[in-house]
Amino acid sequence: MWRQGSAMPDITTLRKVPEHLTYPLRRNAVDPLPRLAEQRAEDPVTLLGNVLGLDIFLVTGHDEAKAVLADAASYSNDMRHLLGSRPRSDAEGIGGLGMTDPPDHTRLRALLTPEFTMRRLRRLDTLIDRIVADALDEMEANGPVVDLVERFGFEIPFRVICDLLGMPEDVRDEFHALGVARFDVSQGGTRAFGAATETRTFLIETVRRQRSDPGEGLIGELIRTKGDEYDDVELGGLADGVFLGGYETSASMLSMGSYVLMRRPEAYAALRSGDRGQVDLIIEELLRYLCPVQIAFPRFAREDHDLFGHRVKKGSVVIVSLVGANRDPRVVPHPEQFDLRNADTQHFAFGHGLHRCVGAELARMELRAALTGLATRFPELSMATDDVSELGFRDLSIVYSLDRLPVRLHAEG
Repeated sequence: MWRQGSAMPDITTLRKVPEHLTYPLRRNAVDPLPRLAEQRAEDPVTLLGNVLGLDIFLVTGHDEAKAVLADAASYSNDMRHLLGSRPRSDAEGIGGLGMTDPPDHTRLRALLTPEFTMRRLRRLDTLIDRIVADALDEMEANGPVVDLVERFGFEIPFRVICDLLGMPEDVRDEFHALGVARFDVSQGGTRAFGAATETRTFLIETVRRQRSDPGEGLIGELIRTKGDEYDDVELGGLADGVFLGGYETSASMLSMGSYVLMRRPEAYAALRSGDRGQVDLIIEELLRYLCPVQIAFPRFAREDHDLFGHRVKKGSVVIVSLVGANRDPRVVPHPEQFDLRNADTQHFAFGHGLHRCVGAELARMELRAALTGLATRFPELSMATDDVSELGFRDLSIVYSLDRLPVRLHAEG
């Protein structure tokens, strides 16, 4: 597929993203920079720039994003041609569902999909409720002021995904740091790629260890039922995708969702008193409004083609701004506001098409249980600081979040 330029590019050597290309990954607190909306109004598809000899197009419109994300015929997700020419270890390779094309993608997704149906996920209800209750107890014990990111946002999805996969929780601190680093592009591809290699190495080795003694979680179940059909690297790559997608994005949603709800007390109260339909509306609008995964996996043009009036050459990169698409005023009534009147709009927080997040329903289950539990247990939850700079909103991260959120659990006095 590669055609642009003669030398094979290597994203692992890119130490800095050119400044003029970074605005799709920057925000003011939870809101994207105004430039993103300005660009969408001017043209929902634009040539963003060129990196390592690659033309990069940015898609910011809702309908345009839907078209690109659904078009597996025109675009490939396979990034191996961006790894340069030197030999790579298994853990340094790029794979998993998000960066794989059919037929490999079809084969791998078929392995996971049955594990993430609503029927199968219902078995996790009791587990999630217990983990949420334990986290809330620990918050109370460490109050009256706690860091909600550490005690709630990260703790709950991390424990859920460790239990789901059958992984020990003693890797908590190490994997938290690596998860944040994998989406940080402030140092180009160097830091992100290194962190990805470390986590994949661990998970490939976990699969290898469980070959002889399968555990109780998903890794062990896949080895028992399909182990003869899939090698350690394939299963480790799948586990890596489930692990990363199952905790980092949910952690971001819980942390940022709590931040938004403390500023919208009527919605926070509705989590306690509202029916299931009302709660679901709040969850969906939080997903649309916050959309922690800022851009979709890059798409690579298979051939020269026209993209909404732009000539895209074979090998060009097309980046879809999920945040931009979720705030398109052509389809969203009140795009820049957290407003339940927006909740009927299709959002792209979980992507769309062939590569839509396989764990979307699990994420919704966690958000519903955790946020309703938080609102019920701590109805007077409030910010412990008025200084937004103390919250540690991330800069240049593909998965956006905040790293600190000091909160007061109960009203003072």
